[in-house]
Amino acid sequence: MLHESDFRTTDLPVGDRFEAWAERMGRTHAPMQLTSDRTADFHGHQRLIGLGDVTVWPASFDPMVFRRTPRLVRQSDPETFHLSLLLKGEGAADWGRQRAAYRINDFHVNSSSRSWKVLTGSEPVSVVGVEVPRALVGLAGNRADEVLGSLLSGREGVGALLSQLLRQLVADTSSYRPSDAPRLGTVVADLVTALFAHTVDADPRLPPETRERTLTLHVKTFIRRHLGDPDLTPAGVAAAHHVSRSYLYRLFQAEGLTVASYIRHQRLENARRDLADPRLRELPIHAVGARWGFPRAAEFARAFRTAYGLPPSALREQALTGAPGVLPVIRSVDAVPSSRGPSANDTPSASPASW
Repeated sequence: MLHESDFRTTDLPVGDRFEAWAERMGRTHAPMQLTSDRTADFHGHQRLIGLGDVTVWPASFDPMVFRRTPRLVRQSDPETFHLSLLLKGEGAADWGRQRAAYRINDFHVNSSSRSWKVLTGSEPVSVVGVEVPRALVGLAGNRADEVLGSLLSGREGVGALLSQLLRQLVADTSSYRPSDAPRLGTVVADLVTALFAHTVDADPRLPPETRERTLTLHVKTFIRRHLGDPDLTPAGVAAAHHVSRSYLYRLFQAEGLTVASYIRHQRLENARRDLADPRLRELPIHAVGARWGFPRAAEFARAFRTAYGLPPSALREQALTGAPGVLPVIRSVDAVPSSRGPSANDTPSASPASW
């Protein structure tokens, strides 16, 4: 069996989990700044598999933002390339002038020698991470850096070969001997080199749909960070990202959403999670609503009942008493009818009925 270590935040006290995860990530790749809206009870699981100079690490974790700043690069640079094969969720990366968004079975690539920001979507993410020393990537000069910002698919060609190898490797390491580790590391490094070379030789420009997915993910992250602002509107979101409202509407329509319904859904889901949290049982219901952008208690109660079929007080009671049905599924409020175009009235106004 290959040597591997297993780390779960749930093995630690709640208050220590996020800090421990940040430290683990810093040791796995390079020191980073990590932020998350789930720091109060962060869930993360990582297996670390050593393959000589190469490391492979399957992991699942709550939504978060990773930042490697110029200062951190100057302080510590292990000179490695990092790849993440996305298995669940969504993510985007920003290197300043270059951006890329990733779907399931895409590879995200960054370098410990560059500053960057990586953010995930609103749901937990599962990846297979790979750390490869720069010296093992056999491309002349700095040509390997040209892959940053490119879309690397794990569904076809060399990317599919690397994806299949990584999936098979992490599924079961018991059939390998420790002496196989450095040889497997060489195979992984060679496939990474081949994938980089293929990408550099191909057209590296990002297609428009990739740029749009990247912008959509950045917009969603902005919305989730400002849910407590009762004045958060599609117009304000568009202005913050220097795009027109009609363009913003088209981005969300491509996912079958409206901007306002996404804002409402995120507000209600966060309020529902707080109401079901025993640690917040003393927080008044109207304060929970205000915390997530509902300043008027009556409007919060109406919106909550419309979405979940029961008032906030009933959900809290069910959750705290362990009664069945404590996590009702939100009703389908996000779909955009195919006949409906962008509307100037698509805004989370004071009245829930207008959403």
